[in-house]
Amino acid sequence: MHIESCMQCPRACGAKRTAESGSGFCRMGADPVLARAALHFWEEPCISGKNGSGAVFFTGCSLQCVFCQNYEISTERAVGKRFTPEGLADIFRRLEAEGAHNINLVNPTHFVLPILRALELAKPSIPVVYNCGGYERLETLRLLDGAIDIYLPDMKYADSETARKYSGAGDYVEHARAAVLEMARQTGPAVLDENGMMKRGTIVRHLILPGHTRDSIAVLEWLAQNLPKGVLVSLMAQYIPYGRAAEFPEINRRITKREYEKVQSRLFELDLDGFIQDRSSAKTEYIPSFQLEGL
Repeated sequence: MHIESCMQCPRACGAKRTAESGSGFCRMGADPVLARAALHFWEEPCISGKNGSGAVFFTGCSLQCVFCQNYEISTERAVGKRFTPEGLADIFRRLEAEGAHNINLVNPTHFVLPILRALELAKPSIPVVYNCGGYERLETLRLLDGAIDIYLPDMKYADSETARKYSGAGDYVEHARAAVLEMARQTGPAVLDENGMMKRGTIVRHLILPGHTRDSIAVLEWLAQNLPKGVLVSLMAQYIPYGRAAEFPEINRRITKREYEKVQSRLFELDLDGFIQDRSSAKTEYIPSFQLEGL
């Protein structure tokens, strides 16, 4: 595949991307690069279920947060194998044959065009999940309308300076807010089957950062005021200092019980429907190993 001037993410860097290399912010070529494609059991219950989610982890990232738990593939790009759209379609077929509840595209933003081609070649009979950091262009999301059944975006911040500090994206808040509303428009309210598995809808995730409960509460308040009925919220407590977190002392620790309870209490007050992750989830064993499993 070849992209002459890439505008897929909000960086809008206009980079030329050949099949194998690129000069843009993500520094990835146009063909998708994968670090792992296997059954994954650590998503929300309605995504993982009993059989697992067919998680396809893409190398590279258009956001590159300093604390990313997948730092070795998102920012360092230390692991990855290149596939054509046809090869990616074959992976979708294999994961479905293995009994995956869905095809879970993890960090797919910078590879939207080859993903769309792969879905044309092999549209799964199970839901397709777009699992992203929330930093999306509306123009790109509109290309996905009809191809994605479930959106699983982050809403990381409510404060632009915090977004600039930890994700290098001072425009994150405006793009993420517009993105989740577009995602909700495309999917409508959550639809679950008789076994509690999600078939369609949007779940907005928020990860509590240490020392930033005020920002977390502001995120939840915005979601409560703006999300359409039927969109779910997942409050996450799995933060572990990772990546470059040691360079930022204020986030170089796990969240405290008091921080967790403070944000959780506000979630209950706002009557947001969805999921709450326990603090015990902040363990390294829940971080996938990236050794080209399934590739």
